[in-house]
Amino acid sequence: MAKLSERELEQFIDDAFPEREGERHFDVVSVGDGRITLRLEPKPWMKRPGGSLSGPTLMGLADTVGYLLVAAELGPVAMAVTSNLNIHFLRRPPSDQTLFADGELLKLGSRLALSEVRLRSGDDPEPVAHATVTYAIPNGASAGAAAPDPPAPTSR
Repeated sequence: MAKLSERELEQFIDDAFPEREGERHFDVVSVGDGRITLRLEPKPWMKRPGGSLSGPTLMGLADTVGYLLVAAELGPVAMAVTSNLNIHFLRRPPSDQTLFADGELLKLGSRLALSEVRLRSGDDPEPVAHATVTYAIPNGASAGAAAPDPPAPTSR
């Protein structure tokens, strides 16, 4: 069972990245049992010539799915970081349709979390892209525990 609800995940992102100033471009549709679905309504700057969504838009949404799967399972772990993202672009995603990202947490270890993400466009169930995302989990992060402070910079 997820430790954070859909609204709590959205609030977590808004709080963790205050420089966005309310410019979150996705909604959490559902979360639970190691799964999550995000919805993104394309903005003009996400489109590329030819009427498709840009690759960075798809990669960013897949990365966000991985991040929120970790937060949903462990609680707010702001210091979790992407250690690997592999994406396959399968079909052109139309820029005039809602983009959905369905993610599943495949493995949650003490140091790494591996998730699989299928991105789909509009009502079409066939994926436009498929990604695997690995997140590194900071030392000491566990259910209910706050992430540790980052280490102080060292002088050389």
